[in-house]
Parts: sequence; C-alpha cells; structure tokens
Amino acid sequence: MAQKPSIPKGTRDFSPAEMVQRNYIFNTVKDVFAQYGYMPIETPAIENLDTLLGKYGEEGDKLLFKILNSGDYLAKADAELLLQGDSNRLTSQISEKGLRYDLTVPFARFVVQHQNEITFPFKRYQIQPVWRADRPQKGRYREFFQCDADVIGSNSLLNEVELIQIIDEVYRRLNIRTVIKLNNRKALAGIADTIGESQRMIDITVAIDKLDKIGIEKVNLELAERGLSQAAIDKLQPILAIEGSNEDKLRQLSQILIASETGLKGVEELSTVMAMVSELNLTTPVELDLTLARGLNYYTGAIFEVKALDAEIGSITGGGRYDDLTGIFGLKGVSGVGISFGADRIFDIMNQLNLYPKKITTTTRLLFVNFGEKEAIHCMKLASALRSAGVETELYPDADKMKKQMAYADKKRIPFVAMIGENEITNSLISLKNMETGEQSSVTIEELIRVC
Repeated sequence: MAQKPSIPKGTRDFSPAEMVQRNYIFNTVKDVFAQYGYMPIETPAIENLDTLLGKYGEEGDKLLFKILNSGDYLAKADAELLLQGDSNRLTSQISEKGLRYDLTVPFARFVVQHQNEITFPFKRYQIQPVWRADRPQKGRYREFFQCDADVIGSNSLLNEVELIQIIDEVYRRLNIRTVIKLNNRKALAGIADTIGESQRMIDITVAIDKLDKIGIEKVNLELAERGLSQAAIDKLQPILAIEGSNEDKLRQLSQILIASETGLKGVEELSTVMAMVSELNLTTPVELDLTLARGLNYYTGAIFEVKALDAEIGSITGGGRYDDLTGIFGLKGVSGVGISFGADRIFDIMNQLNLYPKKITTTTRLLFVNFGEKEAIHCMKLASALRSAGVETELYPDADKMKKQMAYADKKRIPFVAMIGENEITNSLISLKNMETGEQSSVTIEELIRVC
C-alpha cells in the first residue's frame, strides 16, 4: 500500500479559494507600493551561503536552510571533522548555498551587483517566499511570503515617514486595525552605553526584543546568562518601564541618554519622524516602544514593527534603517530603509476575522449551463463577449444533469448561472438565475453584462 503523501512541517498547500484570498492581499500591497513609486524586482530562492551568513545575528544564522552540494557532497569533507561530528565547521565543506532567509540581504546583494544599472535613490518592492528553519507554531512557518519595500541611497528621514504612510494605507485597505511600534537602534546603543554595557549591544537587543513574548523576569535572566552585570540589569529596568505619551517618553529618554551622543542622535531622529507623522492624520496610531529592538544585526537607525489589534499573533510588518548593509558586499556608505509585510500572518488574520470583500471569494461571476453541442457553441460565443466586457465566465464542459451543473456552481460560489436552450437561442435571450436569491429572469446579453 502506497504511503500517504505529506508536506514538510511549517509549510502549507493553498486551495484555489485560498489563493484568490492571498492574491487579494498581494495585489493590495503591490498597488500601494506602486502608488509610492516603488518598482518590482525578483531574486533567486537560492543564494550563496557567504551572502547570507553573518547578516542576521547568531540566532538568525542557526535558522538558515543550507543546501548540500551537488553530487558526492562528502567527497571534500574533512574525515576528522566527520568523526568529531563538528557540524559547524563541516558546513562550509559540504554546503555552498542556502535558501534565502529574508529579502533584504538579497536586495543589498542585488544593488551592489547592478549598481551601474539602477538610479539612486532606488525604490524597489519584492514579493517572494523566504525560508527559516524555525520551530513551526501558530503564525510561524518555515516557508512564508514577504512583501518588501525598500529605498536605498538616501539618508532622508522622509523615507521612514513614507514607509509609515504605506503601512497605514495597506492596513486601511485590508480593514485590519493595527498599531505601528517605532524605535531607533541608535537610542538602544545609547541605552547600552548608559548602563555601562556598550560592548553588549547585541546581547541586550536580542534579549529585550523578546520582552512581550517571555516577560521581564525571563528577559533579565537571559541578560544575566549573556554576561551582563546585575548593576547594568538594574539600571536597565526603569528605562524599559518608561511610560506616557510619545512626547513624554522622548523627553524622559533624552534626559537618561544625556551623556550619549549616539543615543541623543537616535532620540532626535525619533522626534523628527514622530513630528512629521503627527501632521499626516493617519488612521493607524504610531507608538514609541523602547523595548522594540528587532533582532537583525544590520539595523542601525529607525526600526518598525506592526501589531494587529484584533488578533493574537506576532508582528505582521517589520523593518528599519540599515546604514551600510551594501558595504558587506563592497559598496560602502549607501544607506537604506525598508519594511516587510508578512503575507502569511496577514492571511491568517483576515481569515480569522473574515475581512475579505464578498466579491473576491470567487474568480468566476457567471456559469453557462451546457445543454448539448449546439447550445454550447452558442454559449461559447456569448462567453467571449462577456469576457471582453470584463466578466469572468465559464461554460460547463459536459452536458451533464442540471443538478450536477448547479452543484458545481454552488460549490464554487459562482453568483450567477445562465441557461440557454432552443427558445432562448431563437429569441436572443438568456435565462439567468441568481444563486444567492434564487430569482430567475430572462435578459439580453447587454443586460447580463450590467448585472454581472
């Protein structure tokens, strides 16, 4: 007996109905990106490992899917390392490539490779899948789509403000209530300096980025495990507990970071962005969150995260400013900033809250019933006219029983069924049934186009 097929944990199949919903999300995001002047690119699913490694921090590197070299991948492997089971050192000998972890690092690589062909500032969007060897759980997958928008080659904080506008517009269109969390890595560096642990910036950000998931006690425990002194941990507590309006938080933070030039620069950037955003009358609230750190090492300035207000799930959009990501690949001093929409979490939220417009639940608006060859040929001509008018139309392929054809329309949620027999052909009419109300009427082709 054949084994029942399956797919890897953390991946999903999507039915036609689900793909209609997902495409609604993709098309909405894509349309907003285009309205702000962003142009599409694509990069390969596979990147060289040396492109990916070292860009996401120690935890990110562990989640990279590595691809074994073609052929006898053990041929050049060190026998001693094999006996020792030293997987870390063996990796470079048996694997040269990996699946991309995100779209930002491949984008930086793309910019460097094509720097003579593109115009700076370069605004691009990219909607493709990424892969992470994470532990699958609710809202966390091993394969998922990201919808990224980045602008590179400009230091202006107007770019940060524009990305906040894009976030606001996308979620307004999708009808998802959200809050935008904002922080700055320079401010975080100032905090690390102020508590006397400037060399442990990465340790601090990795730990406090988990605050909303694991709580302050476990964050403090992790900080201690990472080598922070108890004195430094104690100094950090009142900073993480700062409350009040955005203006209050910024005022308190500027006083705390008074001796840190870098930290004050971060506060200045936050204040500038917040001031500009306050003039735009956005639908989405923007909140300063000093615990927001974003675990990716390449962020250097503003960092964003978006949470849904009506669903228990992780962040659904994230991003930030990176001052020299292209420098890793040889193009120094080129700053960029970007955001990434997590399409799979957005998909889950929209299903949970039933937020899809009714019209997008089906791709077919009208089904012609097939009564036989003569009628089918007549229907094919009418179907062509309907499609030319923008009406998604099907003709049932077989002259099956009416009950079976109606069941097909019902299962596919096709809202209208057209029936054409001898009388209809003679009188140039169409018998039209509204599948939702059950009403049936005779209409002309012009009337049919208007109804559908």
